[in-house]
Amino acid sequence: MIPFGDFEDEYRDYGRAKIAVLPVPYDKTSTWVKGADKGPEAFLEASFALENLDLETGTEVYRQGIATMPPVTDDASPEQLCEAVRRAAGRLWDDGKFPVTVGGNHTVSIGAIRAAAERFPGLTVLQLDAHSDLRPEYEGTPLNHACVMNRAQEVAATVQVGIRSMCCEELPYAAKSRIFYAHQIYSSEDWFNEAVASLSENVYLTIDLDVFDPSVLPSTGTPEPGGLSYYQVLHFLKRVFAAKNVVGMDLVELCPNPYDKASDYLAARLAYQLMTYKFLPA
Repeated sequence: MIPFGDFEDEYRDYGRAKIAVLPVPYDKTSTWVKGADKGPEAFLEASFALENLDLETGTEVYRQGIATMPPVTDDASPEQLCEAVRRAAGRLWDDGKFPVTVGGNHTVSIGAIRAAAERFPGLTVLQLDAHSDLRPEYEGTPLNHACVMNRAQEVAATVQVGIRSMCCEELPYAAKSRIFYAHQIYSSEDWFNEAVASLSENVYLTIDLDVFDPSVLPSTGTPEPGGLSYYQVLHFLKRVFAAKNVVGMDLVELCPNPYDKASDYLAARLAYQLMTYKFLPA
């Protein structure tokens, strides 16, 4: 795979980089539209179209160093994939990097979440997603993409934002005061403060790109109407990064379409913007 971004090689050097992009091209537990395994490659290709200057902050976060890691492809089973991601992400934290895991479907987040929880006691997993992903098991495995937040609850507190799809089986696992549904977001402006107040100091961020309305980002495996806009997501997460210690993040469920390069670019642009928020000068 090509590396993230179009900048000088000196800023890709792992030894000096503060940020590490970890591609995980995995799609075996997807249950509707297939193709999320092509997401990391499309994400990285689109990143070459990014302008390195962030106009909002006047900074160039690539100067912090952004290394791109070899893809995790150890995926003979969901268990093997999650363990491989756990080990790979854990090494990045142990080396002092800010990991940005890029899927692949949402199963890839389980390994990264487990690695984060091992290193940051009292962690909160902040999920932006159309789906609650709280099933205890789905299609024969507890490591399905529909189960990721049930697995997260085993190792950390959770806060869920943008949710607009859930089945009855998931209701017993839904912490009502810590879920911010899409219909509530549209009817109230109080949710920003409530959601941030629900987070602990250390936060791991998992973004399923179907949190966006399909009119904003159509290229995902399980699109849902009624989603968030780009600036709703960006303004909320800017506040999260300012108020909390975001220790790492992932972006998952980009399902590339050759006729829609805008979705690929949005994913890359969002990642670069969030890296910027993480490394803003004090």
